[in-house]
Amino acid sequence: MARILAAMSGGVDSAVAAARAVEAGHDVVGVHLALSAKPGTLRTGSRGCCTIEDAHDARRAADLLGIPFYVWDFAERFTEDVIEDFVAEYAAGRTPNPCMRCNERIKFEALLEKALGLGFDAVCTGHYARLAVDDDGRVELRRAVDADKDQSYVLASLTGDQLRHAMFPVGDTPKSEIRAEAERRGLTVAKKPDSHDICFIPDGDTRRFLDSRIGSTDGALVDDETGEVLGTHGGVHGFTVGQRKGLGLRTPASDGRARYVLSVEPVSRTVRVGAAERLEVREIITDAPVWPGGRPEGGPAECVVQIRAHGGTASAVVDQEGDALRLRLNEGVRGVAPGQVAVLYRPDADSGDLVLGAARISSTR
Repeated sequence: MARILAAMSGGVDSAVAAARAVEAGHDVVGVHLALSAKPGTLRTGSRGCCTIEDAHDARRAADLLGIPFYVWDFAERFTEDVIEDFVAEYAAGRTPNPCMRCNERIKFEALLEKALGLGFDAVCTGHYARLAVDDDGRVELRRAVDADKDQSYVLASLTGDQLRHAMFPVGDTPKSEIRAEAERRGLTVAKKPDSHDICFIPDGDTRRFLDSRIGSTDGALVDDETGEVLGTHGGVHGFTVGQRKGLGLRTPASDGRARYVLSVEPVSRTVRVGAAERLEVREIITDAPVWPGGRPEGGPAECVVQIRAHGGTASAVVDQEGDALRLRLNEGVRGVAPGQVAVLYRPDADSGDLVLGAARISSTR
C-alpha cells in the first residue's frame, strides 16, 4: 500500500482516477488546487476551470469515496509560472502551451514537491496516458488507449524522477467507459462536460486577454514574397504562425487565395504573411530537450514528431547537436511556430507509442 495524493480537479477523470487508487488499496488523500485568485470567474460551460463549483464537485467525490479532502492555494504560483509565462511568450513572438507548463511547473513540480515533503509516495491525476517500466527499471511514458483523449503530449516534459512518483489510473480505458464507471460509482460528475481550451481564458478570446496585459503596439503586416506593406496591426501578440483569420486584410493575394501568418518578428513588430505553401517546413531546431526515460545514446535516430496536443504526427530523423536537437522531417509540415513543443515518439504497435523526449522549438527551415 502506498500513500497517494489524488489531484482532484472537480471533473470526471480525476474523480475516477482517485476511486481506482482507493480500490487498489492505497491510502488516498484528495486535494483540489485553487489556481485562481478569483474563483468563480474561470468557468463558462465547458470552458475554464478552478471555480468554486469545481472545488465543491471535487469535495463531493472525495466524500463519496470516503477519503480526506483539502483545498490548496496555488494561485500565486500558477499566475507566475503559467499565466505570466504565457503572456511573456506571446509578447516575444512565440506560441506557448500553457497546459504543458502547468503540468511541468504546478502539478509535477510544486504539487509533487509538497506531496513528497508530506510523506506521500506519488501524485495521482486523471490524465489520459500510461506508465510502464522497461527492462532496466526506468519508467516509460506511453500514449493512452483512447487516442482521441491521449494527453501524453502535455506530459512529455516531465522528468523520469517525476514520472516515478506519478499515477495515471485512467490511461488504459476509453473515455466513454470512464463516464460509465463514474455513473456506476454514483459520482455526480459523470456527465460533467470536459474543459476545453485555455483554462484561464474562459471566454476563449485569447487576443483580448493578451491585449489587456500587453497593450497595443502598432506594427506592419508585410507580404513575405514582395515586401509590400499590406496593413498594420495592434501587436505581434495577436498572431501565431499558420493563422489565417483575424489578419485584418481587406484584399486577398494577387492569385485570389488567402494569406497566412508565416513569421512573427517582435523586435521590428513585423508580421509576415503569404501563401499556404510557404508555411511548409522540413527542418525543426529545438533547445533544451527533456528525456523522460533518459537521454538516448548514438547518432541520428528515426522517430515520430507531434507538434500540437491534438495535432497529427510526422516521421523524422532526430540528431543531437550539443544541447539542441535538429529534426529533419520526411514530409513537410505546416504551421510550426517557435515556442511550440516538439514531442518525439517511438512507434510501438503492441504497447502504445513511447515518449522519447520533448523540446521547445526555437526555429524552423
